[in-house]
Amino acid sequence: MKNLRCLIIDDKPLAIDILADYTGKVPFLELVATTTNPIEGLKIVREQNIDLVFLDIQMPELTGMQFIKIAGKQCKIILTTAYAEYALDGFEHDVVDYLLKPIAFERFYRAAEKALQLAASGDKINLRDNPDKPAEYLFVKTEHRIQKVDLKDIVFIEGLQNYIVINTANERVMSLQSLKKMEEQLPPKEFIRVHKSFIISLRHISSIERSRISIGGQVVPVGDNYRDAFYKLVDNQ
Repeated sequence: MKNLRCLIIDDKPLAIDILADYTGKVPFLELVATTTNPIEGLKIVREQNIDLVFLDIQMPELTGMQFIKIAGKQCKIILTTAYAEYALDGFEHDVVDYLLKPIAFERFYRAAEKALQLAASGDKINLRDNPDKPAEYLFVKTEHRIQKVDLKDIVFIEGLQNYIVINTANERVMSLQSLKKMEEQLPPKEFIRVHKSFIISLRHISSIERSRISIGGQVVPVGDNYRDAFYKLVDNQ
């Protein structure tokens, strides 16, 4: 795969120097340009085929969030900032990662790897080494990072307003996405939506009684609109 063409935007020259040094140490990153002016950055993104932008948030003329709205889907964004309170806004705008200053190189490298994986997968969150092989895991965005979740560990997923909770055998993972979007990423032979607010893993079902499923020590209801499809899938197992 080709290298990721990168742009660094920060109103602090010292911050640019640090990120430029880090970029030079990562073999799959190609630093195309740096600028302290986000407006100039928009022009560079548009004219120089930029894949990834390392973007500060607090800048004069144009904030990082305003930059993201204008740039749209032209490039991927990794936010670099000293302000943790912007993390939620960042992930709502589909950023790859959120790096808090001062940024350690190890943390920078992991964020760059996420961007490379997303690019290699055609921008899909569930990454596969072989498209013909069933997925064994997926990556989900949490408040502060992108987390790998093994599909075999997922017991059920609950939708709550504008986020979901993935209940695994060991932990609960919150992600800012819709239940419908998550449903599209899961293998249909292993997972099924049984309620407007629940997706379950067939392998973790303990028992089924009328319209209730015992799973992972919890009881999940079966909605009227999902009952026929659920029992059909169970009967075919």
